[in-house]
Amino acid sequence: MKTIGLIGGMSWESTQTYYRLINQQVRERLGGLHSAKVVLNSLDFAEIAQLQSADDWEGMERLLVSAAQSIKAGGADFLLICTNTMHKVAPEVELASGLPLLHIADATAKVLIHDGITSVGLIGTRFTMEQAFYRERLEAQGINVVIPDDHERDTVHRIIYEELCQGIISPDSKTAYLDVVDSLAARGAEAVILGCTEIGLLIQGSDTPVALYDTTEIHATQAVELALI
Repeated sequence: MKTIGLIGGMSWESTQTYYRLINQQVRERLGGLHSAKVVLNSLDFAEIAQLQSADDWEGMERLLVSAAQSIKAGGADFLLICTNTMHKVAPEVELASGLPLLHIADATAKVLIHDGITSVGLIGTRFTMEQAFYRERLEAQGINVVIPDDHERDTVHRIIYEELCQGIISPDSKTAYLDVVDSLAARGAEAVILGCTEIGLLIQGSDTPVALYDTTEIHATQAVELALI
């Protein structure tokens, strides 16, 4: 079994989901007392959020590179960044760490292509929805990406930072998110990517007839597959 490296803490609410899913799936596949081999470096999300607000991506890159290097020193065989937004600096982190990186957008695209999805809605932080680093990764693999309108993006982004990253689950916010999902479907999205690792805490596939792709679950599942090759 390979050792999985996790850069977490962004937020810890979703990092604990990664840890649970990875260990559950290893146990299901191997049985008995088996669990995953994991090296986790969990960052202080307040520092990251402050740098995001200041648009200081070089500062964030330094923090993640340092975390990745410590994970490599801890014996990890490959690396996951346990958040969608920080994949903006994924190429630099992979290069500086010397570890292969399982990119969350590539993992998601693999599942979408398998399922025959060619047009998908994307919800996440404003950085993920609006900037090119994530959408272009999907579009390069032939997947059309539809994002919410500006007001909807404000709502989605605010709920992530003010509620989900702080463990707050609100019925009103769930309704707001499902309205955004419906809006994206009405604009031609065959499915919707939950492109922030906390969103799966709020809405699940059972809440809507629109197919939802939870990037946390997808990323964790493919990490286990890679670890058990």
